[in-house]
Amino acid sequence: MGNRNFLLTFIHVVVFILPFILAGRNPDCDDTGNQPGNPHHPELFAAQFEAAPPKRRGLNECKAVNAIDKCWRCKADWADNRQALADCALGFGQGTTGGKGGDIYEVTDPSDDSVDSPKEGTLRWGATRDRPLWIIFSQDMVINLKQELVINNDKTIDGRGAKVEICNGGGLTVMNVKNVIIHGLHIHHIQETTGGMIAASEAKAGPRSGSDGDGICVFGSTQVWIDHCWLHDGPDGLIDVTMASTKVTISNCKFTSHDKVMLLGADATHSEDKIMRVTLAYNKFAEGCVQRMPRCRWGLTQVVNNDFERWGEYAIGGSNEPTILSQGNKYVAPDGANYKEVTRRAEATEAEWSQWSWQSVNDVLENGAVFKSSGGDIPTTPEMITPDTTPVAELTAVAGVLDCKAGAPC
Repeated sequence: MGNRNFLLTFIHVVVFILPFILAGRNPDCDDTGNQPGNPHHPELFAAQFEAAPPKRRGLNECKAVNAIDKCWRCKADWADNRQALADCALGFGQGTTGGKGGDIYEVTDPSDDSVDSPKEGTLRWGATRDRPLWIIFSQDMVINLKQELVINNDKTIDGRGAKVEICNGGGLTVMNVKNVIIHGLHIHHIQETTGGMIAASEAKAGPRSGSDGDGICVFGSTQVWIDHCWLHDGPDGLIDVTMASTKVTISNCKFTSHDKVMLLGADATHSEDKIMRVTLAYNKFAEGCVQRMPRCRWGLTQVVNNDFERWGEYAIGGSNEPTILSQGNKYVAPDGANYKEVTRRAEATEAEWSQWSWQSVNDVLENGAVFKSSGGDIPTTPEMITPDTTPVAELTAVAGVLDCKAGAPC
């Protein structure tokens, strides 16, 4: 009887208790073939990922896409190292360093009451100094310039970290100087101004004629970079580059609500503009842009990875034998049968303009857009930006003014 009871007890332990003991063994000591996540057991391996989905990118996490933005945008310490931006220019404006190496000057006063003898603390005071300066803004500002703002050599106007509007007054003039960066400004509703005694340096103010209302006028200047600005609504051009200006890059800008958007080259009588070299990269020409994106005279223009959305009349035009290389852009024609052509030649017969080198390379043409090429192949130069095959919508997704906060990526 005793042996029978012992046998029954032993069987009970084996059948009912031992499995629980084995199940509770330390998994680190178990057969790896039975471990969740082991690729030799596909069902368990897949179940591990179904149970723990990968982390998603945060909505506010920085994602720089184009080559210029990758240089600086996703660095959280940008506000402590602002002048690193000067190493990021590409295209024909590469090497433009603006106020790098100079002092940081903070604009604290949005007024512009004394254009002939600017007050310290104002934008005009900083822009007219005779030494390199990196100009920043202490807070959000709306600046109504009484006359055009004449910018001296070796200056950076850096709007990052504040919302800075230049509007309802004069525009910016970069005249007969070198090495200027304009970044992060919202420039709109610029007006014609009468001229007068206006400071252009620390020397005594001199007489200047009236301004025709350009947002930014680049005249006879070299090494100029305009980046991440938003320009719209004015009586003349949003950006003009003329009078033998060269080594210019216009990038990551947004253009809206304007007729004659951009002029490269003064007129038919100024053949000195043959030396002009301008790069347009990663810009967005959006709602309400009618024509001149750009209009070119003379010179060489690289138009690379820009987004053109339903222009009013045409996108790219020119006269006087300009050379235009269009690479990797997206051209979306307006609806309707008219104005499907991207290009427009002026002041020449077909026999003449057919010799001008205007080439389209890997452009995306949508909604019936047509790019009429002419002339021969255009050799690339080392300064030119290599076209990016990433969709243009991604490359230009943050064109215009960025919302930058100190301590976080832009």
